[in-house]
Amino acid sequence: MKRITVYEVGPRDGLQNVAQPLDLDVKLRFVEALADAGLPAVEAGAFVSPKSVPQMAATDELYARLHRRDGVRYPALVPNEKGLDAALAANVNEIAVFTAASETFNQRNINASIAESLQRFTPVVRRARAANVRVRGYVSTCFGCPYEGRVDPEVVLRVTRDLFALGVQEVSLGDTIGVAVPTEVTSMVERLRQAFDLDTIALHFHDTRGTALANVAAALPLGITIFDASAGGLGGCPYAPGATGNLATEDLLYLLHEMGYETGVDLDQVVDASRIAETALGVPLPSRVLRARLAERRRVAGPQA
Repeated sequence: MKRITVYEVGPRDGLQNVAQPLDLDVKLRFVEALADAGLPAVEAGAFVSPKSVPQMAATDELYARLHRRDGVRYPALVPNEKGLDAALAANVNEIAVFTAASETFNQRNINASIAESLQRFTPVVRRARAANVRVRGYVSTCFGCPYEGRVDPEVVLRVTRDLFALGVQEVSLGDTIGVAVPTEVTSMVERLRQAFDLDTIALHFHDTRGTALANVAAALPLGITIFDASAGGLGGCPYAPGATGNLATEDLLYLLHEMGYETGVDLDQVVDASRIAETALGVPLPSRVLRARLAERRRVAGPQA
């Protein structure tokens, strides 16, 4: 079976949606522990305004102090050229830009139409590629929008095509509000495979309604080899208060390994990394496999003397 790439978004997408910012020293340990686990890409931060996203404050200092492992990518999200300037100054070698497949969502999220966001990213992508910096593109609301409802798959394909035309090298398609089911995923991937090299397409599922792993299982046999996930399931769904958000890295790894796929990632080390964040935040993280592994460890350890 093909090797599957697990793209870790916990330190950025996961933490930006929690109320309590992590201390920089703790976040640094978290990022480095995830890299030590064998994850090939750990999205470590975002060069955005700390007024808008206080959890991403001091991203420049994090990159300055980060011990970077050979063979691991440490992407950063950038919203504009100012963000790119900060990323380049921090010696970031991969960035991510973001838009959506819903006009209303894009306006509410970044105060721009889809076309305006692509125009904004044009010099960002051009300058990044000229500096030999890899570029990933995110497309939010690919299956459903909190304002518009179901999203037309043809819009998803059009936005994806536009991102590749800008020079983006990989596009991650997100089920932002966690409404997708396997039949929709199958239909979407069948459309994608007719238009793009599937090795350049990632899927980013949310588990808001408990369908994330089923959606992964539907996409795997069709040729998708890149999936985003967040350690411990960090990051709620901002449009469904109290609901689970990102697909947990541990849950994804367990599914892939038990199905016979290779990832190169040590599940137990990801559990250890998630415990760093969980302990600092003071609340249990929602990953089912994390909870099961910790329970197994307690059982093996036995009663404390």
